[in-house]
Amino acid sequence: MAVNRRAQQQPVGAPVTSKLSEDSSRSSSDSSRFTEHQKPNAVPLSPFRPIELVFELLNNHAHFWKLAGLLFLAEIFLNIIIIKKIPYTEIDWIAYMQEVSGYLKGETDYMNLRGDTGPLVYPAGFVYIYSALYYLVDMGKNISRGQWIFMGLYLLTLGIVFTIYSKDQTTPPYVLVLVCMSRRLHSIYVLRLFNDPVAMVFLYAAILAFLYKRWTLSSILFSLALSVKMSILLFFPAFGFLIWQTQGVVGTIVQLIIMVLVQ
Repeated sequence: MAVNRRAQQQPVGAPVTSKLSEDSSRSSSDSSRFTEHQKPNAVPLSPFRPIELVFELLNNHAHFWKLAGLLFLAEIFLNIIIIKKIPYTEIDWIAYMQEVSGYLKGETDYMNLRGDTGPLVYPAGFVYIYSALYYLVDMGKNISRGQWIFMGLYLLTLGIVFTIYSKDQTTPPYVLVLVCMSRRLHSIYVLRLFNDPVAMVFLYAAILAFLYKRWTLSSILFSLALSVKMSILLFFPAFGFLIWQTQGVVGTIVQLIIMVLVQ
């Protein structure tokens, strides 16, 4: 009888509340464990354990910016050495300068803008940017200054690309080493002064703006990239699909109008 009386006195909701409280605390603890698992833990780096230090730098995303900083510094010195020690290769630079010199003299008909390699085939963004370079490098004659400018462009692009990779927590830092190992990239930027790097810095900036959900800024930057070189159109199907996926039909039309207005 005493047992039954005590059972009657106990609130009906007590066992349920207690169980819910238990489940909730267990769930929150599981959730915190899952979150901790998702975020990479920074293992302290010690110069006295060089193998472990290198392994952690290359594989642990928590040390992403440490490795990125080291590589960025290495790239500064490497590009200086390339400019100082390796001869510049003339391919299109003189033609670029000849093409924009016609525009700077007042010619606005594309049919009459030409260089040694033929008629001007690049959009207006190219003309404006290379017109500025025309004056910065003494009418195209100061190649060395142009190389330093393109070195700055390379480092800016590298910083943007590093930032894009940093947004993915699953990307191992050693990927950055692969990015820096391209011999062709160094050649395109500081030895040949092609126009591809100018277009690509706008494109990578557009991708970065997209990752930050700055849709309009991203569309403007993409259109600027396209205004330098039409090969950027190859990226448009994926770019357009992502805009449609995030903005819907109306938002996509708005962004397309913005791109056209920039042109």
